[in-house]
Amino acid sequence: MRSFKVLFSIGILLIILYVVAEYNKPRPIDWRPTLSYNDKIPYGTYILYNELHQLFPGTKVTGTNGDFYDQFHEKPDSNTNYMIISGYLKSGKYDFKEMVNYLKAGNSIFIATNDYGRLGDTLKIQTNTKPGKTMGLNFTNLKLKQASDYTFSNGTADNYFSSFDTTKAVVLAKNEDGKSILLQYRFGKGSLYLCANPQLFTNYSLLNNQDGADFAAKALSYMPARPVIYWDHFQNGDFMEDMSPMRVFFSYPALLWAYYISLFGLVVFILYEMKRRQRIIPIIEPLKNTTVEFVTVVGQVYYEQRDNANIAQKKILYFLEYLRTNYYLKTNLLDQEFIEKLAQKTGIEPSLAEELVMHIHYLKGQRVSDHELIKLNQLIEQFYIKSR
Repeated sequence: MRSFKVLFSIGILLIILYVVAEYNKPRPIDWRPTLSYNDKIPYGTYILYNELHQLFPGTKVTGTNGDFYDQFHEKPDSNTNYMIISGYLKSGKYDFKEMVNYLKAGNSIFIATNDYGRLGDTLKIQTNTKPGKTMGLNFTNLKLKQASDYTFSNGTADNYFSSFDTTKAVVLAKNEDGKSILLQYRFGKGSLYLCANPQLFTNYSLLNNQDGADFAAKALSYMPARPVIYWDHFQNGDFMEDMSPMRVFFSYPALLWAYYISLFGLVVFILYEMKRRQRIIPIIEPLKNTTVEFVTVVGQVYYEQRDNANIAQKKILYFLEYLRTNYYLKTNLLDQEFIEKLAQKTGIEPSLAEELVMHIHYLKGQRVSDHELIKLNQLIEQFYIKSR
């Protein structure tokens, strides 16, 4: 048995060392295009999400976890912006109608995605890709257009709109081949902005490309300054961050296997230890707390005797003892000077102190009615609540 415990302890120590080594091992770069606001990996949108306050000073950024219909149906908001950065746009049958109502109310929506899904079918737009090492982009507005194109690499600007309704859409930006990559649709007082390259707004594009931050800022500047920007979490599925301590183990396959092996070893140890015979430990009933029953009996006796004067006298004596013990007040003479000291030391209002002392004087040496006893209790309880 001793040798087993030694081996088990060595095994636990080796597992702990392995876990520490795996935890401190440099993590390889994650190139997944999550486009999540909470991801600091190259193709996350952590920087853009946290810099919106700089692009739109005084604007409140609010996350949303519902689809288009849930967000826009009978939505009272107006004068707001709505942003979606995702790999694929999920929209249903009734989403477009609610979106149009939201736009006509004077709001703006900015969507950057690789695939517009049902919304693309509704607006009759199609996207395509031209793979290449680098791609130049520029704005059509002369006030925003640069002398030389913005240059992007690693596929961040390969997508473009291959087909769209030119009578309804306004082209805001094109690539070096003259293909549109940023469109504007007007609906009533609001505008819908569509971008074919969500990677332009990722951490990689904003940090590793000298043109990335400037292009993203100008593209988003088409949205007017509004008090609120809604950032869509629904399209990427990043509803809520897992804050449990186990998220570290579940994030690394090696740590996850170490966790499972530890659990298996613990189960084997428990099953092995269950074979040992132990003397049955007798059950000793704990002493019963009869405080509640005692208080109930005493209270019933007082209630049946109906000696309100006796109860009032005891409450007054206990209250005065409390003042002597906790506030070091002399209670032999309850005069105006005592009332002033009581209010000063306890922090209660002078009116409450005077009313309490006057009621104590009133109850001395006479019969006490139920109402007068209740009044005394209420004043004392009020003192305990308001005193410091």
